[in-house]
Order: sequence, then structure tokens, then C-alpha cells
Amino acid sequence: MQITRRTLLAGASAGALALPMGRAFAQKAEFAYKYANNLPVMHPMNIRAKEMADAIRAETKGRVDIQIFPNNQLGSDTDMLSQVRSGGVEFFTLSGLILSTLVPSAAITGIGFAFPDYGTVWKALDGELGAHVRAQIAKSGLVAMDKIWDNGFRQITSSTRPIVTADDLKGMKIRVPPSPLWTSMFKAFDAAPTSINFSEVYSALQTKVVEGQENPLAIIATAKLYEVQKYCSLTNHMWDGFWFLANKKAWERLPEDLRTIVAKHINAAGMKERVDVAALNATVQKELSDKGLVFNLPKTDSFRERMRKAGFYAEWKAKFGDEAWALLERSTGKLG
Repeated sequence: MQITRRTLLAGASAGALALPMGRAFAQKAEFAYKYANNLPVMHPMNIRAKEMADAIRAETKGRVDIQIFPNNQLGSDTDMLSQVRSGGVEFFTLSGLILSTLVPSAAITGIGFAFPDYGTVWKALDGELGAHVRAQIAKSGLVAMDKIWDNGFRQITSSTRPIVTADDLKGMKIRVPPSPLWTSMFKAFDAAPTSINFSEVYSALQTKVVEGQENPLAIIATAKLYEVQKYCSLTNHMWDGFWFLANKKAWERLPEDLRTIVAKHINAAGMKERVDVAALNATVQKELSDKGLVFNLPKTDSFRERMRKAGFYAEWKAKFGDEAWALLERSTGKLG
């Protein structure tokens, strides 16, 4: 299946891709599990998840039925994280940066300017660094599937000026999600980061409470942030992905043969979603340009140098520990 911005924005009206919200199969299934996430129905994550659930249902001959609840239907990220920990929800996908409120080391994937490209990301996350983070997640009573799903590289938009070098961020009022890592990074650039919930970002940009924000291109498009922003600098300053999490007790209730089938299809869907997101972001850039958003390619060396001088890398190396930092640098090269 080819994922395009057109299908992404088609919304719930695309009946062929509508997700099962009810309990149509629950009466027949030996294991009726819920999977919750925070993305729209037509995001590649949910399209691939529906394929995944169908494949699991078919191969297990209906013994395992996974019902999908997208778009924060079951609450906020914090609510859903609590539910998957308690067993109210069996599966949940969450950014490592937000998961870090429970598993601090999960934020290491969001270190600023650590990953120059997708090749480096997948080398680290499909390798030793990913294994390290999954082991830390396991200590919290959750199980993380082997393959992390993609959200994308984050870019900076602004209503006032393009960001070409780190100097251009000085004094800039920029919205960041509520996370110490985000705030720390933009303070290193002498910017003025402001934590604002995503639901309020559009109005904050529109009323000039902040002049800029940062997100992957697909989100800049679907949230229509281009309507209140003029410039988009392709900084790729941070990569973000979604761990596919399972409640440990619910996971272990599945017999081993069923766990093998479920994990196989979840990981395969994650690999397809990675391709979808990368292709979608490439398509979205052209369409955003056509809508008037002005793109530029910054000089990233100045950003990394500024963070070194500000002590950003040294601070976060101390927080994550030598072992985790060494695993990160095996893929990225020396950061601090």
C-alpha cells in the first residue's frame, strides 16, 4: 500500500481504511486486546496497524483480536501510559521522549543533532542502543517490541526568519513540548523555549505568543501550521520514534506460539511504517512549498558546536550514563 499525503488527509471518510473500533471479533477471540495511540486514523502508523491486526487475526485463526483505538480516543499520552501499565490497555505506542518520564534512558534517542540520517538511526535503534533501551523499558513492567516505529526528523518553523545557523535561534520564542531535553537543547542556543501543549500550538503561533515551533513535516502539514508560519528550516535537529509497548502480564498471558506470531506482525508493520513516513515527509515538503512555506537547509555544524560549548552533551552524558552514551556514539560518532 502506498501512503501519500492525499490518503493521510482523506480522514475517516475513507471507509476501506476505517479501523475497527467496536468489539466485533471480541466474542470469538480467546485474547481480545486493545491497542491505543495518539495519531490520526489515516497516519501510516494506523494504516499499517490495521493490516497488522488483520494478519494476526488470520494467522491465529481468530484467537488473537487486536482492536485499534487511534487519535487519543482513550485519553492523553499520560493517560494511556498509565492504562498500559495497569493493564487497562494491552498495547500502546509512545515516543521515547515522553516515555522518559517513566524510563529516563528512553530519551537518549532524542539527543540533539545526534543522528545525521535514517541510516544512522536504524543502525543504533535496531542494534545495541535499541536493545539497551528495551532492557530498561522491561524493568518498568512493559515489553517493547524489537522494531521501533518512525515519527520522523523534526524541523524548525518560524514566522519571522529562516534558521540558517545557531545564531539565528538567539532570543527566538519557540514552542517545545514539556520535556527537559527539549528545553535544555534550545536554551543551549540562547533561544527562549516555551512549553505548550500541542493542542494549543496553532493558536500560540497565530497570536504570536511564540514565533516558532518544531515538528516532523507530516505533522506541520496535518496540523496546518503552515498557515501561521512562513519559514521551515530543515534542521533535522532531533529524531523521534514510537516504541510499540505491551503490558507485561498481558503479553505473558499469550502462549509462546501466539507471542511469536503477534511480535512478527507488529515488527513487520513497523518496518513498513518506516518506509511510509520517510516517503510521506518527502512528498509533504513539495506540497508545503506549493502552499507558500519557504524551505532552507541550515549549516548543522554550528548547532552541534554551540551545544558542545554550552555543555549540553556533557550534561546529558552524565544523566544517561557512560554505558548508554557509549552505545549512542558507536552509531553517531563522538558528540561531546
